[in-house]
Amino acid sequence: MDTSGSCAMPKRMNTSDGSERRVGVEIEISGLSYEKLVILVADLLAGEARLTSRYVSSVETPLGEFTVELDSEPVKDLDLQDERLPESVRELGGHAMDLIDAAAEKIVPLEIVSPPLPFRELERIEVLCNRLREAGAVGTREAMIYAFGLQLNPEVPDLKPGTLVGYLRTFAALYDWFKARHQLDLSRKFTNYIEPWNSKYVDRLIAEDYDPDMTGLMEDYLKENPTRNRALDLLPLFSHIDDDLLRKHVRDTRVKARPTFHYRLPDCDIDNPEWHFSTVWNDWVILEEIAASESELEELMELFRASRKLLSFTNLTHSWKDQCHQWLQKKGYV
Repeated sequence: MDTSGSCAMPKRMNTSDGSERRVGVEIEISGLSYEKLVILVADLLAGEARLTSRYVSSVETPLGEFTVELDSEPVKDLDLQDERLPESVRELGGHAMDLIDAAAEKIVPLEIVSPPLPFRELERIEVLCNRLREAGAVGTREAMIYAFGLQLNPEVPDLKPGTLVGYLRTFAALYDWFKARHQLDLSRKFTNYIEPWNSKYVDRLIAEDYDPDMTGLMEDYLKENPTRNRALDLLPLFSHIDDDLLRKHVRDTRVKARPTFHYRLPDCDIDNPEWHFSTVWNDWVILEEIAASESELEELMELFRASRKLLSFTNLTHSWKDQCHQWLQKKGYV
């Protein structure tokens, strides 16, 4: 699969109703001031920026509404100029806010959140990331305190349990390979919001006879993974499918319903000239292609099941990450 320098497209380009599938993208960076980033995004996407609240701007573009914000609710909500405060506090507050803002923009990531974009428009995100790099944006390897990510929210092609199981099995098998390729920074490796799925759940998921209905699929996942803090977070999707069932297991108000996977694993290494948005996306497309092929998915599952057996010479001498990479090479994916 030749994926250098451009965004590959999967076979499943449309949803079950015939509309083109879309994907939301979230990019965390530093190195630029908030104000400069808003101006750059508006200029690069031919958009018009509007401040909607402290450290939150909407940028209306031909592709839809992008959001540029400081990724910290306490800083965004802080207001030392509130008229309810004593005047003496407000006078000092202006100087304090300048210091807080200067520190926050160096420590807290600035985030660009796209609207749901048709897959065919993703080259625009590739160009955006390249231009931001040229302008001085830095990513997660710039400092140990940074833990910046690039998140994808690809729309599912349909809501059939069998389709979703295919995607989940493929991700479970590719997790170690994905992590080696895209989860590079120690600061993010020590956080808990990119954890793999519970091992007990993975064993159930990849069992040869696993064929749940939607309620069973959701229950199995939520009993073992009732949290947003997973490398592939299914809570938004399950909220879209059956929010009442989700809320029996998860009370987190941050979960918003949408018919997408939430892929949280990759670092944003934007200042590295060898790093590209398209590389992250194209690896996701590999998952798409395997999930869409019954024969290749079953072949991968046989290897993955075998890799989880303790009494195996192959498993003692070869990591699953390496076995997986060799299989992907043999199949022409990498």
